[in-house]
Amino acid sequence: MQTIKTIAIASLACLFALTLAFATSALANDAKPKAGPGPGDTPPAMPLGLTRRNEEITLEQSAGKVRVVTFWPSWCGPCRQEIVMLNKLQEVAKDSLAVITINIEDRQTFKEVTRQFHESKVTMTNDPSKRIHNAYGVNGIPHMLIIGKDGKVVSVKKGYSEAALPGLLREIETEMQRV
Repeated sequence: MQTIKTIAIASLACLFALTLAFATSALANDAKPKAGPGPGDTPPAMPLGLTRRNEEITLEQSAGKVRVVTFWPSWCGPCRQEIVMLNKLQEVAKDSLAVITINIEDRQTFKEVTRQFHESKVTMTNDPSKRIHNAYGVNGIPHMLIIGKDGKVVSVKKGYSEAALPGLLREIETEMQRV
């Protein structure tokens, strides 16, 4: 009887240790930032979220244009300034540029915040599940990708301030001038 108890306790201890090891490993893997596309890469072929009107947006819809994909939450000051700047650029360069801003907050917050941008020319989508966020390797805000007319990532910008916006604008304009 003592042997059976010992074997049962040892088995439970092993099972507990294996469960703990597996859970720790899974958490460690989830905690690691995922690498997203970098310069020269093709961005993930996936929808970029839903608009306020529940329309699905993809990069393919703007093929042949320079695309700017930027991730933002409503509380990010530089992100909001960036949207204003990108909106002005989108108005001027509508035939050669597509700006897609991906909000990473819950659906209700997205709808409330985007009402403030109701006249905006940029495409605003929502990624509350952070599926797109993860596929693009976003691990800080703001986060922007400039994608060339050929569909390849030209540059990735992470964690910049409002002071960087004029330089980003020049980089986008330079890319739009490429043949």
